[in-house]
Amino acid sequence: MEPSDPLRDNGPMRWVDNLYNEIQIKRGIIFHCKLIEFVFLTKIGGYLMKSLARISLLVVLLTLSETTIFGLDKQDTEKSPPQGSTAVMIQPSFTINPDKTAVLIMDYENDIVGMLPEDVRGPLIERASTILKEARLAKIQIIYVVVQFRDGYPEVNLQNKLFSSLKQSGRLVEGTPGAEIDSRVKPQPGDIVVTKRRVGAFSTTDLETILRSKNINALVLFGISTSGVVLSTVRWAADMDYSLAVVSDACADRDPEVNRVLMDKVFPWQATVVTSQEFLKAIGAKDIK
Repeated sequence: MEPSDPLRDNGPMRWVDNLYNEIQIKRGIIFHCKLIEFVFLTKIGGYLMKSLARISLLVVLLTLSETTIFGLDKQDTEKSPPQGSTAVMIQPSFTINPDKTAVLIMDYENDIVGMLPEDVRGPLIERASTILKEARLAKIQIIYVVVQFRDGYPEVNLQNKLFSSLKQSGRLVEGTPGAEIDSRVKPQPGDIVVTKRRVGAFSTTDLETILRSKNINALVLFGISTSGVVLSTVRWAADMDYSLAVVSDACADRDPEVNRVLMDKVFPWQATVVTSQEFLKAIGAKDIK
């Protein structure tokens, strides 16, 4: 039988032990760590080293589990979106400043739209068209983002798994019908078109220069696909501290489950996820069903 530990059974070490156990239970984190205990010739030396080892492990747990001593963690300060919902509801105080906002419609090109099921294309295009029409009436800058390549695909590196396969398909070449923006949502005078050679809207483009020159700090974005251009753009823009809103029902992905997870679980951490009707209401549009 192990002799009682006077430093652990009384005072601070009992508190340390209790907190150590509470953290493991609360966070559900099992750390398979083994700390080497140095045993001195005297018993009190062994007890001291065991206590120091336990304190060291506690510090590691506190750091990795992001738990504070007073029990305040991320869940106490940031609320996740309700399970099963497809959008985070806009609060009544939500407003859009047209002078500081741009609407990004991304990859609505014939080749890409054509990859979606027929029953998805029509409603998607209709919602996108309404968003663009009402945003123009609200004097919000519209920016189209398209992915296109020169003839022969000189921009494509064979090490790029996604685009090297695209090169084999022959799609999205500049000047071809498939690379053109769908005629139902085509650009109007005053709109800006940005061409990219990669997935995200900021990569290989001058989008950042355009936004800064117009003093735009908020983006409302939607596109095809959700797991491609939308995800990449949200991540990049969030890192550059733009205020973001993703229009959920104007985005589409060939995998509906991936689309749902991104809208429900991923995007709300960095953007406000809204429906097209919620966005239209926020800008005071009259075309609201």
